[in-house]
Amino acid sequence: MDRLLSMTVFAKAVELGSFSAAADAFRMSPQLVGKHVQMLEQHLGVRLLNRTTRRQHLTEIGANYYEKVKVILAEVESAEGLAAESKARPSGRLRINAPVSFGIHALMPRLTEYMAAYPEVQVEVSLANRYVDALEEGADAVFRVGELSDSSRIARRLAPYRLILCAAPAYLNAHPPIKSPPDLASHECLGFAYTELRTHWSFNGPEGLVTVPVSGRLMIDSGEALLMAARAGMGVLLQPAELIEPELETGRLVHVLPKYRPPDRPLHLLYAPDRQMTPKLRSFIEFAVAAFGTHKA
Repeated sequence: MDRLLSMTVFAKAVELGSFSAAADAFRMSPQLVGKHVQMLEQHLGVRLLNRTTRRQHLTEIGANYYEKVKVILAEVESAEGLAAESKARPSGRLRINAPVSFGIHALMPRLTEYMAAYPEVQVEVSLANRYVDALEEGADAVFRVGELSDSSRIARRLAPYRLILCAAPAYLNAHPPIKSPPDLASHECLGFAYTELRTHWSFNGPEGLVTVPVSGRLMIDSGEALLMAARAGMGVLLQPAELIEPELETGRLVHVLPKYRPPDRPLHLLYAPDRQMTPKLRSFIEFAVAAFGTHKA
């Protein structure tokens, strides 16, 4: 006999108080219920139930065994529910939060692929550079750039966020040359609010890691707005590759200090450990890891 089925029948007989009641629940004969219990007793080498013609009661070992069986059956039911859920088609509203530049220049061009693959999912995207606990505010998944400080979240590491130092030709022609990172101290550096990039920039170069203090008269919390300022020749800009590379291709901006590469910034996809792993969330995590999990040189 199937031991798991015998455990199920045994537990039902205990819960309902008789073999006949368990037989009715499973649409089998009371004799077959008895055979399932006997099979367990023979396998274990102990008596689980003391039975008379009128009543039954658990033995001491039977009571302990019943408590263990309840846990096993609950785990089996949970596992089967998880398997069934994984086969379900993703649907419903999916709430995503991401930094503005990443959201516009990296996430949005790829998000059409996800929505085409899962037409029953409605996606709601919130873009913000200021730190907010988006998971507490109801987001299902959050992209976060920088070192993580909250270990209570589940984090999937993605490809690092690459930064590029650049400036407009008009600015470079009108100011002293920038030959090494310390030269930035005498230049207008366009500051990005809410991160350490507002006051210090770091570079890996021939001398190793170099961190220099930077300052400027303009500080903005938007990479796109800083890009407009850099185009206008207002200063030197340090921003993500997704934002800068199209400007380098057109010549509107010029790569500054190409031998000094800013350290890549970590990029993670976060979700709450107590958030139900629904088909829509699981499918988006798989999509994000595939789309943004490979390092781009």
